[in-house]
Amino acid sequence: MFALATLLTLVNQVSGTPYVAGGDSPAGTDCSGLVSWVTNAATGRPVYGDRFHTGNIESELLSRGFQYGTQPGALVVGWNSGHTAVTLPDGTPVSSGEGGGVKVGGGGAYQDQFTNHMFLPMPANVPPVADPLLAPP
Repeated sequence: MFALATLLTLVNQVSGTPYVAGGDSPAGTDCSGLVSWVTNAATGRPVYGDRFHTGNIESELLSRGFQYGTQPGALVVGWNSGHTAVTLPDGTPVSSGEGGGVKVGGGGAYQDQFTNHMFLPMPANVPPVADPLLAPP
């Protein structure tokens, strides 16, 4: 599972990554690629190479242990049929595609446009990974 510090490190590392539809690399990503990266890091998966899209996000989040709804202090994902974003357990909103590439402090999971939400509870006492992009699979 994940530590908040690991997720903060990841989003700060990828902040400013250009918007590229379907992208899954430091060269660029879209909204669902970004949410894939964050949820992969949170569930111990390699950040890149296991991305989903808004059409299969529900089943992918369920397979990663997410639950329906929202919860304070949890990792929350919001989505609709064409867009998705994430809010970290400390309330930091992160998105891609709203006026450019990956943005920390942009629109998060609680945007009015999102009709669906799922959350991953924050585990206690998990040590952070210093560099989630280099974390072993």
